[in-house]
Amino acid sequence: MWLNIKSFDEYKEVYKNSVEDPEKFWEEYAGTFYWRKHWDKTHSGSFEEGNVKWFEGGKLNIVENCLDRHLDTMGNKTAFIFEPNHPDSFRRTISYRQLHEDVCRFANVLEEKGITKGDRVAIYMAMTPELAIATLACARIGAVHSIVFAGFSAQSLAERIRDCDAKMLITNDGLRRGDKHVPLKDISDEALESCPTVEKVIVCQRTNRDISWVEGRDEWWHMLIRNASKKHEAVEMDAEDPLFILYTSGSTGKPKGQVHTCGGYMIYTSYSLRNVFQIEEEDVYWCTADAGWITGHSYIIYGPLLNGVSGIIFEGTPTYPDPGRFWEVCEKYEVTHFYTAPTAIRALMKEDIEYVDKYDLSSLKVLGTVGEPINEEAWHWYDEEIGNGECPIVDTWWQTETGGIMISPLAGITPTKPGYATLPLPGIQPALMDDEGNEIKDTEAQGDLVIKHPWPGMTRGIWGDMERYQETYFTKYPGNYFTGDGCRRDEDGFYRITGRVDDVLNVSGHRLGTAEIENAIDEHPKVVESAVVGYPHDVKGEGVFAFAICDDGIGDPEAFKKEINDLVSKIISPIAKPDKLQITTGLPKTRSGKIMRRILRKVASGDTDDLGDTSTLLDPSVVEDIIKGKAY
Repeated sequence: MWLNIKSFDEYKEVYKNSVEDPEKFWEEYAGTFYWRKHWDKTHSGSFEEGNVKWFEGGKLNIVENCLDRHLDTMGNKTAFIFEPNHPDSFRRTISYRQLHEDVCRFANVLEEKGITKGDRVAIYMAMTPELAIATLACARIGAVHSIVFAGFSAQSLAERIRDCDAKMLITNDGLRRGDKHVPLKDISDEALESCPTVEKVIVCQRTNRDISWVEGRDEWWHMLIRNASKKHEAVEMDAEDPLFILYTSGSTGKPKGQVHTCGGYMIYTSYSLRNVFQIEEEDVYWCTADAGWITGHSYIIYGPLLNGVSGIIFEGTPTYPDPGRFWEVCEKYEVTHFYTAPTAIRALMKEDIEYVDKYDLSSLKVLGTVGEPINEEAWHWYDEEIGNGECPIVDTWWQTETGGIMISPLAGITPTKPGYATLPLPGIQPALMDDEGNEIKDTEAQGDLVIKHPWPGMTRGIWGDMERYQETYFTKYPGNYFTGDGCRRDEDGFYRITGRVDDVLNVSGHRLGTAEIENAIDEHPKVVESAVVGYPHDVKGEGVFAFAICDDGIGDPEAFKKEINDLVSKIISPIAKPDKLQITTGLPKTRSGKIMRRILRKVASGDTDDLGDTSTLLDPSVVEDIIKGKAY
């Protein structure tokens, strides 16, 4: 049934065919799924016009492909294993049949509460099976889900709800993350003060704490599903109908609502998981991400279910109650495929190796990393200590916008090289561009990474702002999708991502716009102006370094930094708060008023021997003052 690549020679042949005839390649794979009506046209549109479509005219429902089509052959098979925040708490195993019934029940609830095809539903929940059930129920009735990471502030949640005019919010009373309690309902209530489009709030019990309640608006999940029917006819969708909106940071302050569609996303997510991880139906697959990010959408919820595998939903953190938690879970469930972030690996490798050695990790077959390039030291530790030198590592490069993995080794097939994402998946055509906008044809090269041809899983736009979509991704290199990443290609044609080339930071695998952090810092009454850059961080990969001009003397810089961090945490999220803060009298600006961030990046990283040309600065002496200054 599945089009699986089984050797490197086969990969090269399949890749060649996929580039020469992309339509034939994708329609063969798409034909293995259940469609209510076959598509009329496999692919149309172009990057230039911003009107890319895949499987146009095809009718389907993605949830029928995730659940319904598996029931006859594997209804009793485990779909999800739920591992709670604390290892001694109640854990659950949910079969494909049980998950199907739960999704149908909640789909009926949504419809009974007035949600119809095309309505937007915001989901702000703990990492529990109910989050997946809510997501799939939305997709089953044709509602567009927008999951918001449950670490975001009330202001960030409100901004996302308002942008997509969500009609409903689904949340929990609260959640526990490690030893911390997060009052999700309280945060939701604060957010909804400025969200008039939300008519209903469904609250799922998790912490059983006292919460505020708005009569007529708020309703309990468990009360609503109690008498709901476990049968539901999935709503027919067009392949190009929107499936979900997921917000990602940009180089300007406002998050971008990436729109993914039902057909193309389904095909690409399924194909990429199957081939990158070389996953098989008896495997136990664990992606440690949060569903609030694209990794959770594609490789916790949709990808595994589309492939009929058993996946783990993990509520906890890597170090709670101790730094052996990941490995304890791997042993407990005999995990075969493990997918996590380099940040987690770097944090765990600093701990005593006893936390690894006490567990049996012999079930592991494939290790993966996501969110940022993995450094060589962490790669080797992961390989030797976790994989025992026997598990291929797939260092995956992709983005919220791409929908699925784009450049990566295929496990056990592609030769690996520490620090390199290696080669593109079939159907993906990367290229490197120079400063003049020309493609660099040499095998060994460095430049801006673009994709030359559309693929099914790509974003179809920014919700409500197609002009920004076109400007962000297709203007700098006309005819190509600009990833925003710099990249190096070696003598073997392997790709190594060198980092963002725009004003976007990659902190612990999370994309954060410098502008939105600066906007938050500038809210402090003593801050006149701020500038934020990234710098190398041992654990996070990239840390947040803030420079701030203040209009009054700061008597206690440490206390001031705490005020700034509290403010950023409240406005955006704790993940965005500055690791270092330097108070300065000025910023290096050109005569046109533009902040020269490359100088600040060099100062932040301690590389001040060669600052390059500073002759265009309005006041070059500012640089010396910044170099002499102290960061807290």
